[in-house]
Amino acid sequence: MARRSTKTPPPEDFEEKILDIDVVDEMQGSFLEYAYSVIYSRALPDARDGMKPVHRRIVYQMNEMGLRPDRGYVKCARVVGEVMGKLHPHGDASIYDALVRMAQPFSMRLPLVDGHGNFGSLGNDDPPAAMRYTECRMADATSLMTESIDEDTVDFQPNYDGQEREPVTLPSAYPNLLVNGATGIAVGMATNMPPHNLGEVVAAARHLIRHPSADLETLMRFVPGPDLPTGGRVVGLGGIKDAYETGRGTFRIRSTVAIEDVSARRKGLIVTELPFTVGPEKVIAKIKDLVSAKKLQGIADVKDLTDRSHGLRLVIEVKNGFVPEAVLEQLYKLTPMEETFGINNVALVDGQPLTLGLKELLEVYLDHRFTVVRRRSEFRRTKRRDRLHLVEGLLVALIDIDEVIRLIRSSDNSAQAKERLIEHFSLSDIQTQYILDTPLRRLTRFDRIELEGERDRLTGEIDELTGILESDAELRKLVSTELAAVAKKFGTPRRTVLLESGASAVASVPLEVADDPCRVLLSSTGLLARTVNGEPLEGGDGRRTNHDVIRSAVPATARGDVGAVTSAGRLLRIAVIDLPQLPDTASAPNLSGGAPVAEFLSLEADEELICLTTLDESSPGLALGTLQGVVKRVVPDYPSNKDELEVISLKEGDRIVGGQELRTGEEDLVFITSDAQLLRYQAAQVRPQGRPAGGMAGIKLAEGATVISFTAVDPAADGAVFTVTGSLGTLDDSVRTAKLTPFDQYPRKGRATGGVRCHRFLKGEDFLALAWAGAGPARGARKNGAPVELPAPDPRRDGSGTPFTAEIAALAGPAH
Repeated sequence: MARRSTKTPPPEDFEEKILDIDVVDEMQGSFLEYAYSVIYSRALPDARDGMKPVHRRIVYQMNEMGLRPDRGYVKCARVVGEVMGKLHPHGDASIYDALVRMAQPFSMRLPLVDGHGNFGSLGNDDPPAAMRYTECRMADATSLMTESIDEDTVDFQPNYDGQEREPVTLPSAYPNLLVNGATGIAVGMATNMPPHNLGEVVAAARHLIRHPSADLETLMRFVPGPDLPTGGRVVGLGGIKDAYETGRGTFRIRSTVAIEDVSARRKGLIVTELPFTVGPEKVIAKIKDLVSAKKLQGIADVKDLTDRSHGLRLVIEVKNGFVPEAVLEQLYKLTPMEETFGINNVALVDGQPLTLGLKELLEVYLDHRFTVVRRRSEFRRTKRRDRLHLVEGLLVALIDIDEVIRLIRSSDNSAQAKERLIEHFSLSDIQTQYILDTPLRRLTRFDRIELEGERDRLTGEIDELTGILESDAELRKLVSTELAAVAKKFGTPRRTVLLESGASAVASVPLEVADDPCRVLLSSTGLLARTVNGEPLEGGDGRRTNHDVIRSAVPATARGDVGAVTSAGRLLRIAVIDLPQLPDTASAPNLSGGAPVAEFLSLEADEELICLTTLDESSPGLALGTLQGVVKRVVPDYPSNKDELEVISLKEGDRIVGGQELRTGEEDLVFITSDAQLLRYQAAQVRPQGRPAGGMAGIKLAEGATVISFTAVDPAADGAVFTVTGSLGTLDDSVRTAKLTPFDQYPRKGRATGGVRCHRFLKGEDFLALAWAGAGPARGARKNGAPVELPAPDPRRDGSGTPFTAEIAALAGPAH
């Protein structure tokens, strides 16, 4: 069955008219209309109040809703609904996005919305919560944007459906466009204006009020450059001057970075400020991508330690062996830690998009402000004149109140009373009606005094307002004074640092640390470090500090390795670049440094680090002495593919008590035992052995005696021997003696013999608690590294020493 047509037929008198329109003309007209709508109604800010329509509508509607700073918060959804229903003919998403940005302190230099809840994070890494969860109210400075809006200061226009009215612009008591900047993309044009410091902009505006012909160079003394909410460093001011002169220009923004020690082993780049609109997640993602692609070297790890208490804190750990300053330069070049900001000062002036320089922006704002203050003054004067007119009429009635009452009572109705009062007292219609409406309780003698005071006050205010309206100088003075008050109340210090040039002093510094000579040091308190150069250290404590003597020092290169020999007979490889570098000892002889051994080596509970050694296979080898009197010269065979080697096979219960790398092979090996025996013989008497060997007899020990010191001493050096006794028969360890003897007092003996006595025990002394032999002068230190003053030298090799009560834990000589 055929379906009946539901189309309504045209009326009988309908005449069809078809217009032939060129599609090119239609497209041109439609596109221009659309472009103008986007430019004027959506994308570009007005140069007077610095706001796009959506921002203006939000601020105005919040003011109409009474959401002032001293009131409670309301849900953002309520504000968005009011704006969308009454003023803004677009979706809620665009309104809420604009409201969120106005509440973000990292987007606005002077936020216009006081937000409560999650309004997003820098770089939009963490998006804001939905508008049903967040709350808002006007910020303190927002009231300045709508101040005196109800005093006929600005024009109003119908809203999109003609049922409401909205302001064409806001009064704007401060230059919002320059202070908070703006960003927008229209059709065929765009705007991108950076924020500035309120105090600086106001200072420039006030100067322009006093000197309308001021040039750009003078204004830039007040506004030297943008002041971004996120701080940072502006590099290069040439583009800023171009922008202030022509409205277009570019400048670079760099992160604020400090180089600090993030651990005992590594340095790090601490980022506390990022470029405008750049978030930490974006930087971290870019760094990880570059590291994965091997386009960026020297980065060990990246951590985001940002929190509400301390603000932005991005920690970029630098690998050992890389110069932090050079790594930072690479980060500036390859990551968003340095961004370019293109200034494009496009704003609407009388409905037309114009590109404005700094002076033009200030002039447009000041012209607007002069108009606002003039209209406000005219409105206030009119209001006061109207009130004065009523007060004067009431005072006339009060002078002859009895006649007024008689005329009113004798009249047939209010209209007749009104006519008789006008005729009798020569009053106006408005004055007469006001007298009739005034209750009798207002007609007392006290009220007359009040009215006379009000009349005088109104007269003075009218004269003052008339002076402002009739004098351009007074008008300018008032605007300048109001601007100064705003800057005083809401001005804040500059956050962004301006730098003339971005040229870096480290631009020519290699990325990696050069393989320069250095020395690796082991201190008595278990600290490891490396020096700046490879020169031997002067002074018994190496001039490294007044505390903490150097137990072992070996030459190396910055990118080489050294070996660490432990009491368990292990040799562990240490990368020199991992060790903290000490300052130049010549320029800072008293500065300590270094990091604990535990930062670099994993030792067992009963294992300790004995000495350091180079891994040079051309050296004479490593000399080791054990607790049970074994000596060994290790053949320098250290495979580069192994980080842990065995350098001696120890018997059960034995351990290494001393070790030292031989420099020439002509050194004397020295054992000192707990029963005060010292054995000295040439290193040549010990045959070098491979690493797995167990060594050979080094000294013959008496029953119960053990080795407490083993060293290698250059016989040509001015050596010394230091011994300290101990006692098992007393609880008072302070009862002991110490002796410092020249090394040449002890003759050489054969290997594996008993040696000679080096300390005569007194009554109550049972053993040597501490001993050392080496190149002088000798230095002593306590457990905490503090220095210990040693006794004067005693030439008797078997003398009994002198009383010694100081605590001492370590002995050493010069760190050559």
